[in-house]
Amino acid sequence: MIAYTITGDVTIGHARWFLTWCTDADIPEVRTLATTIDRWWPEIAEFIDTGHHNAKSEGINRVIKLVARNAFGFRNADSQRLRTRCVTTRRARGHLRTA
Repeated sequence: MIAYTITGDVTIGHARWFLTWCTDADIPEVRTLATTIDRWWPEIAEFIDTGHHNAKSEGINRVIKLVARNAFGFRNADSQRLRTRCVTTRRARGHLRTA
């Protein structure tokens, strides 16, 4: 999915206004939000400019870690590898229906 992009000057202007507003607020959570956004701004700006993200690979990594956590009963590494492969394919998750 490609994000809606606007010019860089407008984006930077909105970001400055928002961060200033958050900094001036007397709410600790909003200040924390401003700090987090400021820290992650290069990555956020990159997403706004390109529309690319790594959500798919992050989701697959999460599933692999979950399977590895539940794989204590496997007797060898081949069984664990096969289980990970099965869980991370679309057919195993029900996306492809075969007749």
